Amino acid sequence: MTDEDTRFGTEVLVVGSGAGGAPTAALLAEAGFEVLVVEEGPLVRQGEVVPFSLAQMDRQYRAGGVTAALGLPSIAYTEGCCAGGGTEVNSGLYRRPPEEVLERWRRDHRLVDFDLAEVDEIAGEIEAELSVQAVPGAQIPASEALRRGAANLGWRHDESPRWMTYPDGPDARLGRRQSMTETFLPRAERAGARLVTGLRVDRLVLDGGRAVRAEATRTDDGRPVSIDLDHVIVAGGAIQTPALLQRSGLRRNIGRSLAVHPTVKLAARFADRVNVPDDVPVHQVKEFAPDLSFGGSASNPGLVALALSDSWDRFRDAIADWERVVVYYAAITSEGRGRVHAVPGFRDPVVTYRLTRRDKAVLGRGLSRLALVLLEAGATDVYPSYRGAPVVRTPSDLATVEATFAVGRASVMTVHLCSTVPFGEIETSATDSVGLVRGTTNVRVHDASLLPDAPGVNPQASVMAVAIRNTRRFVETLTPGRKAVT
Repeated sequence: MTDEDTRFGTEVLVVGSGAGGAPTAALLAEAGFEVLVVEEGPLVRQGEVVPFSLAQMDRQYRAGGVTAALGLPSIAYTEGCCAGGGTEVNSGLYRRPPEEVLERWRRDHRLVDFDLAEVDEIAGEIEAELSVQAVPGAQIPASEALRRGAANLGWRHDESPRWMTYPDGPDARLGRRQSMTETFLPRAERAGARLVTGLRVDRLVLDGGRAVRAEATRTDDGRPVSIDLDHVIVAGGAIQTPALLQRSGLRRNIGRSLAVHPTVKLAARFADRVNVPDDVPVHQVKEFAPDLSFGGSASNPGLVALALSDSWDRFRDAIADWERVVVYYAAITSEGRGRVHAVPGFRDPVVTYRLTRRDKAVLGRGLSRLALVLLEAGATDVYPSYRGAPVVRTPSDLATVEATFAVGRASVMTVHLCSTVPFGEIETSATDSVGLVRGTTNVRVHDASLLPDAPGVNPQASVMAVAIRNTRRFVETLTPGRKAVT
């Protein structure tokens, strides 16, 4: 493809280059297929922007970093929009899909030939490919604080490994994230796949149940591009994938079951300097999992200010001491669900989400328990992120938190979006057990949209494992007798 091309073709079009699209492209190219990967966002190499900075939000996130799912309350969410997708902008924390979650998906959604041992084996392959490992040496102070608080309470906690490579020596902590632009995308290109960035797929053109063409737009100058195709695999994420399918006339069970991990935050101030602005804590508290978990967030000065902003009139003095302040979160596994609506004439879909009464109660309990962990860790002041919150300095102050917290006054957000094109063989499934969209013969989905519900952990390992499993089934179907790609 050149800058002058307005129409071209491929055997397999992969829309999106994140945790679902990149492994799919690599395995298909290695199996001998002609593969074109198109990505709406730009290619930004690691090191070109500072992690968690405004520059990164501008270049690698959709809509400058924050969009909202409308509801009572609205829930802010983020989407990566760049080559590599969300794997480029997150902290690289990795959680293998829990066995009980996989079994629930298999059983409740009647997934055919969904072998847990196979998924477990694929997860091991991913971990080797991405160099998933624990941080060598000492943790950053903010992570150690969370570990210490949980240990003092006797609560279950552990370290989340990361997809990182680390240098030897005193700077061993300063690893390099093994995101899709470092791993599966180069692997795909070495096998002959083409990656085109700055190209937005607006809709798929179907003839009966078969996609024959994708209509796209260049993001730099708005020129239209047509892509003829034999097969298309959509991996644009749990918001953009259902929106694209809806714009293409595919609506059966699509965009109706958005699941997220709603999150509330607080800021904690310590006696010593604990803030490392370009890194995040790797320890997580799992005492109440899968319903509730605690962890640490990025905490550069701007993000500390944002965490304090709900009660800025009382909390603002803490920003001058930001080097001793860290932002932490409480995340829940929600019973609520949302919807994604592609609206004619609008570029982006309308997203809504409804928290249940139980969700709201668990968020309040979670914020109170998180404050307790940090007091046990030695925090001198805790600043919950909701309007009218008190400064928490002793456990007795937690009663005030429980009495005054209301989810409608809190800043609720999420970074985990799932389940808008769920796979399975039940009435509410949008695809079959290997991601083929109902009513089509060659449109597949390979991203977080497929996951039937939010898994209670970072979903990207689940996304990669399911995408690889489904890609192998796709190869076996089209080329009978061919050895499964590895």
